[in-house]
Amino acid sequence: MSVQPFDAKRQSRGAPGASMGAGGEASCYENLAGAAARPRISSTSPAAQAAVAMSTPSVSTASDTPSSTHLVLIPSYNPGEKLDETVRSARAQWNPVWVVVDGSTDGSAARLQAMAERDPGLHVIVLPANRGKGGAVLAGMEAAAARGFTHVLTMDSDGQHPAQLISGFMAASQAAPEAMVLGLPKFDASAPQLRVQGRRLSNLFADVETLWAGIGDSLYGFRVYPIAPLTAIMQRQMWMRRFDFDPEAAVRLCWAGVRPIRIEAPVRYFSAGEGGVSHFNYVRDNLLLAGMHLRLVSGFALRLPLLVGRRLFP
Repeated sequence: MSVQPFDAKRQSRGAPGASMGAGGEASCYENLAGAAARPRISSTSPAAQAAVAMSTPSVSTASDTPSSTHLVLIPSYNPGEKLDETVRSARAQWNPVWVVVDGSTDGSAARLQAMAERDPGLHVIVLPANRGKGGAVLAGMEAAAARGFTHVLTMDSDGQHPAQLISGFMAASQAAPEAMVLGLPKFDASAPQLRVQGRRLSNLFADVETLWAGIGDSLYGFRVYPIAPLTAIMQRQMWMRRFDFDPEAAVRLCWAGVRPIRIEAPVRYFSAGEGGVSHFNYVRDNLLLAGMHLRLVSGFALRLPLLVGRRLFP
């Protein structure tokens, strides 16, 4: 159990993987029953391929030791009724799970705090004001780094991402900790075609900006990031705080030499009647992406000799 109002100046340094209770004691974690899926992986790393291929469905028990290096990080802003199910599904697959409440005004913070009171493997950080997805992820990563964690798996709080693949993604990351593990979305009939087709342009820009380093899909947020390089990148600039976070994170990590591993993963869009909530604004967020790619193309031009050298002499 852990519920934490965010204060960057007062991040406690507990034992790696330990969640600190109100009195300062390190709480133990509980891992609920779950099964590890066996996803398709696309990677140049034999170790990462072997890790996922060898992962077999298993049932976790409450006595399982929590990971001291990898955690699930869920940024959340007014997510709707799918939040509770998403958190429970993530906890069934991994321990620990952290949720960053990003200035939500829908009462979800209180629900999460009640869940954390009953679940030692759930940690909640409450931000007093909305910072955007990237800002919430950065706050979570800074707090995680202070506890000794090295990697975070990010997933949306609205149920779109496949919690059953958490174990497979984590296995790939643990086999290749220097890499980032990126979900390669497989859309079903629920996906809005305008968004499916529109993301192809962003993906093309990301391929050009990295000389086709292998990002796959620039916008899919179901990923495992190494904390140290991503935090350092974000702390040096004011961007990557909102909808521009996922594509810019992938591109800039590629520039920094972090190799991408791609794993296929389904994505499900829920209608309003099914409890789905979307904060995507076609005009505002597409303008944000356009400005982001202008920045990245400029950065690509400056880094072109370095990127060419890496491709010629890997």
